[in-house]
Amino acid sequence: MVWTGLASGGPQPGAVAIADGWILAVGDSQAIASYVAGTTQTLDAQGGLVMPGFADGHTHFIGGGFQLASVDLRDAATPAEFVRRLKQYARTLKPGQWITGGDWDHTLWPGQPLPRREWIDSVTPDNPVFVNRLDGHEALANSAAIRAAGVTRDTPTPPGGEILRDARTGEPLGIFKDGALGLIERAIPEPSPEERDTALARALVHAASLGVTATAHMSASWADLASYRRLERAGRMTLRVALYLPLASWRAVAESVKAHGAGDEWVRIGGLKGYMDGSAGSRTAYFAEPYADSAGYRGLLQNPERDMRTWIGNADSAGLQVTVHAIGDRANAILLDIYDSVARAHGPRDRRFRVEHAQHLRPGDVPRFGRLGVIPSMQPYHAIDDGRWVEQRIGPVRIRTTYAFRTLLDTGAKLAFGSDWTVAPLDPMLGVYAAVTRRTLDGKNPNGWVPQQKITLGEALRAYTGGNAYAVFAERQRGALAPGYDADVVVLDRDLFKVAPESLDQAKVRYTVAGGSVVYRRP
Repeated sequence: MVWTGLASGGPQPGAVAIADGWILAVGDSQAIASYVAGTTQTLDAQGGLVMPGFADGHTHFIGGGFQLASVDLRDAATPAEFVRRLKQYARTLKPGQWITGGDWDHTLWPGQPLPRREWIDSVTPDNPVFVNRLDGHEALANSAAIRAAGVTRDTPTPPGGEILRDARTGEPLGIFKDGALGLIERAIPEPSPEERDTALARALVHAASLGVTATAHMSASWADLASYRRLERAGRMTLRVALYLPLASWRAVAESVKAHGAGDEWVRIGGLKGYMDGSAGSRTAYFAEPYADSAGYRGLLQNPERDMRTWIGNADSAGLQVTVHAIGDRANAILLDIYDSVARAHGPRDRRFRVEHAQHLRPGDVPRFGRLGVIPSMQPYHAIDDGRWVEQRIGPVRIRTTYAFRTLLDTGAKLAFGSDWTVAPLDPMLGVYAAVTRRTLDGKNPNGWVPQQKITLGEALRAYTGGNAYAVFAERQRGALAPGYDADVVVLDRDLFKVAPESLDQAKVRYTVAGGSVVYRRP
């Protein structure tokens, strides 16, 4: 069966003909037969589903490659297990090597305590540690890392950040949030080009195994861009990438694009990425009303509204696409106001402003996405993860428009789905499952958490294919199976339209084709 992605309905029997990296034809077997020659390679779907390659609208892709080889703390279900894994991993390293990544989740732990540096100091005496919470908005440093960074009780808290301190002595407890992360990160040695390339190669293999043939790499660096270009020159790219560099560097990005162009079909500068706020899990997402479990506290703006207006306005004047992280409802409202005012001031243009995450929205702000043509770039897996605990943070009323997939679509928004890897797993089928079922990871919502925001299977697949192509101005090149489109195709081991929604997360990739080449075959 072939799902072309040209509409959100079901698949049809048929086949796809490919040559020289392009799709030649899509049709029934008889129509495709004329394209078959003696040297033609044939892939048999064996009852599975043929569809456009998945695109992931939001990853930290090279960071994901590093994490694949680092300590995994994501499912450490107790503080003791958290400590044990760090101890075990530290034994594999040389003295002085940093331990980063981790992706711990304290909401799994009884009582949900945040970790402290004294938990791990004795098991990591020779290695600085800076392991992040899975949302990337707070991290734990051990004493060695704090010393290496020169942080003391007298170190001021940076704007837009937080340092948790001992109430009596003022000494840092080890937890640094958002704007304060840089205090420790500045001491971490930069990976060498070879290390970065190895991480990218590792991530490419992982992505191919999951049918991911394109991504938007968020918060990318110039070093990341150089790594992609090195692997492209070596003929090793198996995924198309649009990189979004820091918003504050808009002038340098604009000058680079003017002088050298944005890139090509495999590696290109997509635009700029900024931050309004933090995350609900770290209590740094910015809300209009206080957190339900933190009296009077509304979260943090990572950057002053004045700066965001200036940067977004300048970037738009330079013709660059802008996307900004916003999670709390007040952060989203401010950002929509900025986008609206910039578009009015600069006049009509196909600018495709994006909001990364758009998780918590006030009811009146939901239809503004469609009306303003702003793309909500969202991560469905976050919904079934956050759904375990976020009502404790914001109460029963605000969750009604949390991850408002259905209402956003119904009011004219174009959804783009992704994972936020490594914050969530890269596997697109987990995101499809989450959007269709909204069954939380703890099993406590079998009929769906905020079920009125469920969407159909076809709509979820569109958000992972054509929606993401549109979000990077590539909808005439990929995101569908049609003549003249890039030959990026995935073959799944089952017809998703014939299985129960609750089993969607069990689907596996049989083949991945990128640019007309088979880049993954399931063993």
